[in-house]
Amino acid sequence: IGKEKFHKSQHWGYCNNVAMLVGEDKPGIGGEPLPGQKLKPKYSVFPEGIGSDAPAWVAFDKQVLSFDAYFEEEVPDKNQELYRIRHCKIYFYLEDDTIQVIEPQVKNSGISQGTIVRRHRIPLPPPHEDQFYTIDHFNINIEVILYARRYKIIDCDQFTKNFLRKMGVRLNPPAGRPDDPYTKERQKILDSMKPLRPYERIDTLKQFLEHNGHILRFFCVWDDPESMFHDPRELVLRYYLSDDTIDIKEIIPVNSGRDVVPLFLRRDKLPKYAPTGLYQPGTITSRTVLNVFGKLVGNRSRYILDNRKTGAVHQEFYRDSDLKIGAVINVWGRKIMLCDCDEFTKEYYRTKYGIEDFTPVSYKAPPPPKPEKTFPPYTGFGSEEDSLCSCMGLLPKPPQKDFKKFMEKDRSGMESNILRFLAKLVTDSPIDTDRKFIISYFLSDDTISVFEHIQRNTGILGGKFLERGRIKKPGQELFKSEPSEYFKAQNLFVGARVCFHGHNFLLVDADEYTFNYMEKHANEFSVADVGVILKKLKDIAESRSREVRQVFAASDPEHTKVIEYDPFRNLIVSITDGAFSEHEIMTLGRYYSVKDEYEMDLHFLLSVAQEQLKKNSFENFEQLSAVLTYNDREKCGVLPHEMCRTICKSFKLPVADDDLQALLTMFEDDHKQVEYKKFVDGLNWRENQIPAFQTIKVPLKNEDDWSGQPPSLPVKGIKYLPLLDDLFGKEE
Repeated sequence: IGKEKFHKSQHWGYCNNVAMLVGEDKPGIGGEPLPGQKLKPKYSVFPEGIGSDAPAWVAFDKQVLSFDAYFEEEVPDKNQELYRIRHCKIYFYLEDDTIQVIEPQVKNSGISQGTIVRRHRIPLPPPHEDQFYTIDHFNINIEVILYARRYKIIDCDQFTKNFLRKMGVRLNPPAGRPDDPYTKERQKILDSMKPLRPYERIDTLKQFLEHNGHILRFFCVWDDPESMFHDPRELVLRYYLSDDTIDIKEIIPVNSGRDVVPLFLRRDKLPKYAPTGLYQPGTITSRTVLNVFGKLVGNRSRYILDNRKTGAVHQEFYRDSDLKIGAVINVWGRKIMLCDCDEFTKEYYRTKYGIEDFTPVSYKAPPPPKPEKTFPPYTGFGSEEDSLCSCMGLLPKPPQKDFKKFMEKDRSGMESNILRFLAKLVTDSPIDTDRKFIISYFLSDDTISVFEHIQRNTGILGGKFLERGRIKKPGQELFKSEPSEYFKAQNLFVGARVCFHGHNFLLVDADEYTFNYMEKHANEFSVADVGVILKKLKDIAESRSREVRQVFAASDPEHTKVIEYDPFRNLIVSITDGAFSEHEIMTLGRYYSVKDEYEMDLHFLLSVAQEQLKKNSFENFEQLSAVLTYNDREKCGVLPHEMCRTICKSFKLPVADDDLQALLTMFEDDHKQVEYKKFVDGLNWRENQIPAFQTIKVPLKNEDDWSGQPPSLPVKGIKYLPLLDDLFGKEE
């Protein structure tokens, strides 16, 4: 024996020239087993080469053998039982030969059940504790010892049977499943406690399944007579249709001084108040029994159930038919009135009982009117908004600005969102008569700034005249509680008279952006709304339409159907008798003006575009051409106008949108499709540079060159016939 142990301890090997202890399966020299060494078979019962070469954790993934078993457990110090039969499941995991033992949960067993042996590899009992359980150790109707506990395997599932047969295991016949003697005795006691026939069945399952989750809700009031102030107590009654139970919850007002409790009445069936008072305990029972023998046979008695309920006391409970608006119910001596209900309850009673009148009962006086909050007058320190915020709370907060309006109306690209007007002072002083001012209105925050036009040899410096800020309208009290009114964009238009801090200004002109913005947002500016102006003019001149036509015809002796702006303005002023402002007349003139029709020179446009591209160092022409070619799915060399414009915008082409639209239009074919290759070649200033044209000086309308009243518009003529047709209809 000592020699055998000595040989077992000599299982040494070398790894990286280092002697170390290796596994016991390593044979001796020449592959011969060492004395006392037991080599385990390398393969299963199947010969080598049969089956899959996949590893076990792949081939047997999620495959488990399930065995039904039981074991006996001794119960010491208990007379009722000497031993206990406990049934369990043994799971054998094929992927790694691990074993798990689980006992199913049994209701009211009093035993901690569940996992008895956690999943792991379990060694064989002594003297083979150096080996582990494998699939060869399992079969039906055998015993296995797991950690000194003997388990009797009685059966297995169909998958386990099929797998063991494939492995060449001859299955034993299933064994019987013994009963636990104590459990069997307990079952006899329980069976003897069941009532005898006839059996009365109380079935509430149908009502539960039909009305589970359906709740009728009533709003109630209880006038507590014992309350000191006799104030009504507001309650919410909920009737559960699934089992005809009721609970009541009280609505506790804020600062009422009452304790907050979960429920005013816990959920239960609410009995109607009996005339004789409350019943004694035991008077009302769910079943009635009869004494069959009575006192005939000694003192022995025999009881059976009475399905006719002879002599039973029937107690009535509140049902859904007893609840309606205006009804008073008795809740254990408290008179509670139902005042209102929710929509589901109304629909339920409307459908089931045909009730249509759900007029609520008013049980409390209407709340007193909320006192109007008054603010002290403005003190003069800081802004009015800041002083007003100090009156809103104990912790003053800065006034909130309209951030959304600021983001929408702030400068963005070519959109300045600034309205500029040319103004002059309304004064009798000959020195101030010729002074010109530029009034800028910032739409982002409703502020106004005034600059004076610099003129030589006038003795006036010019420049900034009024710092940018909000300007109050004149004629308002300074120290008052109400917020002051400020100048809005609608108060500024050509012909308007405004007073800024004691200086009276007359607005005589505006820049082109201002006219375009006001006409685009005509719903905000009535002086730029052609529809409103035409309606106003029609109301004035409709009664003398023939006279108006003759006046316009007399102003056009050559019958060109076009008149100049100055005669047109004078005619409108004479017809309206000065009721129209200059801005309204200018809006009419711009709307009915003769539009210039001209053809832009292609070379001039390409020259301007190349100059802009060259200044911004744009050279991605190859990439632009590649993207355009990629979007041309049919490879026909043309693309839609809008698609080309979108692609150019994605490349951030430094060309104005109007110029880009004109260029794309000039490169369109007969089918309104853009020839994108010619378009890119025309823009390529590296390879196809076009000599720059001399800059054409166009007399632009500059705010520094604005003249006095009447304003001069860049309108060559006004077509008056469409105006007359829109006013009075077409002349026959």
